[in-house]
Amino acid sequence: MDSGTQRPGTASERDPGPSILTPSSPPAMPSRYESQKRRDWNTFLQYLKNHKPPLALSRCSGAHAIEFLKYLDQFGKTKVHVASCPYFGHQQPPSPCACPLKQAWGSLDALIGRLRAAYEENGGRPESNPFAARAVRIYLREVRESQAKARGIPYEKKKRKRPTTITTVRVDVCFVETE
Repeated sequence: MDSGTQRPGTASERDPGPSILTPSSPPAMPSRYESQKRRDWNTFLQYLKNHKPPLALSRCSGAHAIEFLKYLDQFGKTKVHVASCPYFGHQQPPSPCACPLKQAWGSLDALIGRLRAAYEENGGRPESNPFAARAVRIYLREVRESQAKARGIPYEKKKRKRPTTITTVRVDVCFVETE
């Protein structure tokens, strides 16, 4: 055997060295928020399609967004007592009543936030975003207040904690020796 040939099983055969081909990684899974946003967006588009008469997204207004929120109430799980209910204003009623189930304010608020983002991500202009309409903000505020009143819980806006500011004071002291 001459010195230029290698025997089978040598180091160069067993260790191919760094591979040029790298395995392709699977596409990243969307976050829970992104998945929910996509589901909400598709639900809203389906709502527009089933609307009588069908409604184009470009003609959608804040009133349509509110109509969608009211439509979703039929799927709600939060008991909201009506003013004539004997348990109106009670946090924990002692027995069941016939008051309707509705979407909780927090769920609606989060939904509007996701739809607002989805609208713009799907080519909508921020200035024409129906989910950012003043009427929608007013509607959400009214829902929050009425649900809080029906449960007997006053809603108080959380106050943001302001960062504590540290003021440094420089004091120059001069000592004079006297004899």
